[in-house]
Amino acid sequence: MSSSALTIRGLQYSYGAHRVVDGIDLTARSGSVLGVLGPNGAGKSTTISLAVGTRRPDAGTVEIFGHDPVREHATTSQLAGVMLQDGGLPMSAKPLQVLRHLSSLYEDPLPIAELAEPLGLHEFSGRTMRRLSGGQKQRVALAAALIGRPRLVFLDEPSAGLDPQAREVVHTFVRDLADRGVAVVLTTHDLAEAEELSDEVVVIDRGRIIAQGAPEELRNASADSRTLDIRLDRPAPPELVSRINDIAPASARGSAVAVEEAPNTAQIAAVCAAIAEAGLQITDMDMHAQSLAGVFFELTGRPLR
Repeated sequence: MSSSALTIRGLQYSYGAHRVVDGIDLTARSGSVLGVLGPNGAGKSTTISLAVGTRRPDAGTVEIFGHDPVREHATTSQLAGVMLQDGGLPMSAKPLQVLRHLSSLYEDPLPIAELAEPLGLHEFSGRTMRRLSGGQKQRVALAAALIGRPRLVFLDEPSAGLDPQAREVVHTFVRDLADRGVAVVLTTHDLAEAEELSDEVVVIDRGRIIAQGAPEELRNASADSRTLDIRLDRPAPPELVSRINDIAPASARGSAVAVEEAPNTAQIAAVCAAIAEAGLQITDMDMHAQSLAGVFFELTGRPLR
């Protein structure tokens, strides 16, 4: 079998005259986590709906292990698990009733206990879905997505509303899925989560992919995105900060000085000389790339919400 679990080519979809998905190409591979990021209204959720076959694209193709999720939905529904943010689960049923029903739809389902125990579902198994908190519903929705032993999983905001302990349990599930060869498509508003879990990240804005690559590749894509952080033995006086600014754009807060826009070797040497001439000592120095949050803001001009 191909390592490509999900292949999308030239995908387009419009609501009336408004095109919300505009020529998207992406691939999710077995044994890896694909993080899909984008501001509200970027087209992420519509792309996922098209990928799982709940909407028919206006143009382009979607394949799940070579099968069309619209024309061969009975086949792809056995191959893919879906966790949607709104859950889509019956509100009058109790969590274990939901899982027992879903379990009956698959040829080789996971034992319910393998999901219920680590996700803590027994803590609230006596309540109906409508009486659960948002985080509790998320845990049930994750179990529902995994009960059929899918080879491809779509997780929409899987950690939303979870406490830190439950969040770490979910992250462990995601890592274990990839380790077992499952392809994971993860949409999240938590950039730290995307950076921690994703092997590859796709950034969607206004229906188009505007960047993709490993998190480290995106952080290092622009040389100007690197910053030199210098720690001094005491706060930098204004005249020193002014002198450093003449060498390269810089800012200071207390004893910390940040030299921006990837200073070259000559600039770094000049900054160090200015510090020495001012009679201060450097206690630490570090050149680092900006965070994925910084990359996202640079690409879209807005924070991820």
